[in-house]
Amino acid sequence: MLRVIASVLLLAAPLPAAANGFEPVRDKGDFLSLVKDRVLRIGLYNLSLRVLPDGRIEGSALGWGITGTWHWKDGYFCREMDWSGMKISYNCQLVEARGAEQLRFTVDQGAGDSATFRLR
Repeated sequence: MLRVIASVLLLAAPLPAAANGFEPVRDKGDFLSLVKDRVLRIGLYNLSLRVLPDGRIEGSALGWGITGTWHWKDGYFCREMDWSGMKISYNCQLVEARGAEQLRFTVDQGAGDSATFRLR
């Protein structure tokens, strides 16, 4: 189970990178308006993240804390995190939105695997 959560935190859940209904989010302001005062959730793993405007990431998965930092670079969400002592390496990711209800993050600037979060 821990390995599964780690994979999701790495944003490497095996989902296709191109699915219907998602639109790229290329602007930091647009991204911030989507995540402002909201929680990114994957219920199956009890994973909750808050992406804060000051560059911090806070959350938890399976009851263990998640911390991290992020910045916006050339239209991509770049982050590094720590899940209760397990380092999650720096990676810049393509962000796509399906309305204001879901965000999908695809590693390696859109070339890798994806994870989709519900916005609550």
